[in-house]
Amino acid sequence: MDYKPEPEPLSESSELLFSFGVIADIQYADLEDGYNFQGNRRRYYRHSLLHLQGAIEHWNKESSPPRCVLQLGDIIDGYNAQYKASEKSLERVMNTFQMLKVPVHHTWGNHEFYNFSRDYLTNSKLNTKFLEDHIAHHPETVPSEDYYAYHFVPFPKFRFILLDAYDMSVLGVDQSSPKYQQCLKILREHNPNTELNSPQGLREPQFVQFNGGFSQEQLNWLNEVLTFSDRNQEKVVIVSHLPIYPEASDSVCLAWNYRDALAVIWSHKCVVCFFAGHTHDGGYSEDPYGVHHVNIEGVIETAPDSQAFGTVHVYPDKMMLEGRGRVPDRIMNYRKEAFLFL
Repeated sequence: MDYKPEPEPLSESSELLFSFGVIADIQYADLEDGYNFQGNRRRYYRHSLLHLQGAIEHWNKESSPPRCVLQLGDIIDGYNAQYKASEKSLERVMNTFQMLKVPVHHTWGNHEFYNFSRDYLTNSKLNTKFLEDHIAHHPETVPSEDYYAYHFVPFPKFRFILLDAYDMSVLGVDQSSPKYQQCLKILREHNPNTELNSPQGLREPQFVQFNGGFSQEQLNWLNEVLTFSDRNQEKVVIVSHLPIYPEASDSVCLAWNYRDALAVIWSHKCVVCFFAGHTHDGGYSEDPYGVHHVNIEGVIETAPDSQAFGTVHVYPDKMMLEGRGRVPDRIMNYRKEAFLFL
């Protein structure tokens, strides 16, 4: 009989450096409960705001408060656009976030683009680029204004990178623009279906309209930031609405060119974690290069008697996700080479 070691308890085995909060797919709307597009998963549109309030109350009461919270996208639901309630619903959620005593970093997902244009989002409170870090004498690490991405340092030697997974997308862009035409061409080349949100019969099912991808320009920028982090012995956490690792996600919910993003990440030693939302189900896998891919369970499909958020506790040798409700606890050890950085 094979010996199976006892799982390591979620306890502090070394010095806690800092912590941060994670929450995904709130998708608030002032609507009665409904169902997902397949009609088999209940969505709690109004209650999602109460779940957010509960998460904020928890973070505010922590004896050692988190340095920041990562909001992983889809903050309000696409149904708001139908009812002309986009701005009102966003205001309600942002007013709730104002109760949070620490900074929040907002990621943009498909539901942001169902409600607003990219130009609107750029000029809204959902643009948290003002929290970015500027690395002196390294202009190559400054992101372009053409996509919504930036990096910041919540604690010395830890750099967080927020990516724009809808940089290449037909959502939120003017249909007369060259970028829209270019993205529509890519989508149609991979998806011959009349309904572009349908993955039916696709060899690469991620090529649907509710997903998007990373431009080469953004990937080049990511490569530059990771090069800097490698050189300066930093550990890196990457944040995106869309997941990029198939083993941690439903194959339909991946970024269009997830392989390109993985290729950049895998060419560096500094990345320890990749956090995403979008799937609602959650997911986890450690890739062959020791990067932990964590998809956070969505608030929108979380019953009123449960919860869906987490606090990640960061140590010199690992990160520990302390989940609430549907979000499970996870221990994420850094790969062994990382010890050389300490």
